[in-house]
Amino acid sequence: MSQPPVRKAVIPAAGLGTRFLPATKAQPKEMLPVVDRPAIQYVVEEAVAAGIDDILIITGRNKRAIEDHFDRNVELELELREKGKFDELADVRRLADLADIHYVRQGEPLGLGHAVSVARKHVGDEPFVVMLGDDLMDGPSLVRSMIDVFDRTGSSVVALMEVLPENIGHYGCAEVAESDHPEIADLVAIRGLVEKPEPAEAPSNLAVMGRYLFTHEIFEVIEKVSPGRGGEIQLTDAIVLLLELQTVYGITATSGRFDTGNKLDYLKATVELALRRPDLGPHFRAWLREHILGS
Repeated sequence: MSQPPVRKAVIPAAGLGTRFLPATKAQPKEMLPVVDRPAIQYVVEEAVAAGIDDILIITGRNKRAIEDHFDRNVELELELREKGKFDELADVRRLADLADIHYVRQGEPLGLGHAVSVARKHVGDEPFVVMLGDDLMDGPSLVRSMIDVFDRTGSSVVALMEVLPENIGHYGCAEVAESDHPEIADLVAIRGLVEKPEPAEAPSNLAVMGRYLFTHEIFEVIEKVSPGRGGEIQLTDAIVLLLELQTVYGITATSGRFDTGNKLDYLKATVELALRRPDLGPHFRAWLREHILGS
């Protein structure tokens, strides 16, 4: 039986953003700007570019700004029109037309696995993508590649990235083997996952990134996961159980990922994305060169 197409994405956005306090005391971490767009807008645009037209954002308390950002603002639009700022007007109108965007609250921050489970009623029996807002992807569409793998295999897919062996302890780590689809580049079969292993005990240097594609069976296995530290339900534990039901593939990305939950990577993302902008890049690059050489 053929699988339904992937047309839905789930973006968990209920975290407290404590690593960016005090900036996130009164605003969602997902709304922190990277150049001139909030971080979550990059994620939504990435989903849309991959062909997804239905997006569910999992929110929590004090996240209303996210909903307002993707909604119409008639007063602002009228003011921009009256002032002849038509480029800005087009930008703010476009936000409301990117996709069908829905919202549901995660009552308590009980882990990523729990956040995904909150999407069950909206997703139903369809395959879907989970996209973490902390990971910004720049470059060829990784999500589109994951969807292509699903279309060929009908199985769940997890995004992986090679990291330095000494850094693997900061991530979920994948134990992998050759896939049964050698014709698909950078594809492996996942045999197990270890959360934040000691480097000497890590089965590989392949870290789990913030992009996942799941079949609906993920909801069944999340229900079987026992809460861990802090009462949280870990998504990696659910994926390990999912391996008992189906092959789970990993697709490896080599570049273009910024972990904006990390302050240094947040700064790197801002600088690199600004440098690639034709309206900012040349002047910004010249200023950086002068500033660095002069310091």
